[in-house]
Amino acid sequence: MKAARYYDNHDIRIEDIPEPELKPGTVAIDVAWCGICGTDLHEYLEGPIFIPPKGSPHPISGEEAPVTMGHEFSGTVTALGEGVDDLTVGESVVVEPYIIAEGVDTGEGSDYHLSPNMNFIGLGGRGGGLSEKIVVERRWVHPVGDMPLDQAALIEPLSVGHHAYVRSDAKAGDVAIVGGAGPIGLLTAAVLKAEGLTVYISELSEARKAKARETGVADEVFDPREVNVADEVRKRTDGKGADVGFECSSVPAVLDMLLDAVRPGAVIVNVSIWGFNPEVAMPLLVLKEIDLRGTIGYANDHPATIELVRSGKLDLAPFITAKIPLDDLVEKGFDQLINNNEHHVKILVDPNA
Repeated sequence: MKAARYYDNHDIRIEDIPEPELKPGTVAIDVAWCGICGTDLHEYLEGPIFIPPKGSPHPISGEEAPVTMGHEFSGTVTALGEGVDDLTVGESVVVEPYIIAEGVDTGEGSDYHLSPNMNFIGLGGRGGGLSEKIVVERRWVHPVGDMPLDQAALIEPLSVGHHAYVRSDAKAGDVAIVGGAGPIGLLTAAVLKAEGLTVYISELSEARKAKARETGVADEVFDPREVNVADEVRKRTDGKGADVGFECSSVPAVLDMLLDAVRPGAVIVNVSIWGFNPEVAMPLLVLKEIDLRGTIGYANDHPATIELVRSGKLDLAPFITAKIPLDDLVEKGFDQLINNNEHHVKILVDPNA
């Protein structure tokens, strides 16, 4: 079968590899669509990061580069391993793409995403969505019902936004300010709107501002070159400020804006991955008793995220900005997201095309 294999930064090859083996407790899936994630771009430009380099196999998967990429994917069940009796062949599913040690509790309320040596299918080994087929443990497979499979490929990044929402302790009726309208910022805002919050977005890019308005994920979008975003938020909240902020840009000025824009006692959730140590306006954090929280991945968020989409509260179709065949992964996928990123939210790859 065809697969995109990561050897090193700037070295991804489309190769023919053996089909994965069905084992007890696993599920075989024909991949329908796989999204390209910002993490994939970092691996391509600067990696290996999550991907274990040649000579340093991952302690759980035992794999090292080259590995098959892709962790945002949907597909159809084609076979069930021994002991799996709660899924059916032909069912549409998505995968929660974790690599986690055996014996780690993944039940409700557990922090399995924070367990030692956690990694991701499609980065740390165990196949990936940028291939025609994959076999995964049953615990990571989530049925999506009649959800279109192209939209279902966005459930993984949407679950990142949902987990950020859960971490914030926000509730319907609260006011949120989101810093940055890239893919994760937009999808986080989409979750917040679906959960009944008033959402403001701060963004510089004309294309991303347009996408935020087009998708309806924000009540208003502010350009910090044109207005003082914190002042605008206060004007709309009787001078109090937002109840919660979400940092989705990895830009220090945006974090400073959020510290200014939220009310005293508010929560700010950092969603973005920083490649450096930013300066933080600690006096604002201290004097306003702001709670600054981190978030990574998701933990038991997929079912609730899937339900948000299936219930009609959230439409994922507008976030799909291109579809390409696997052979065009680098030229029409990675290169586009690197050099024309403002005009894309999610590029989907068809491994079978």
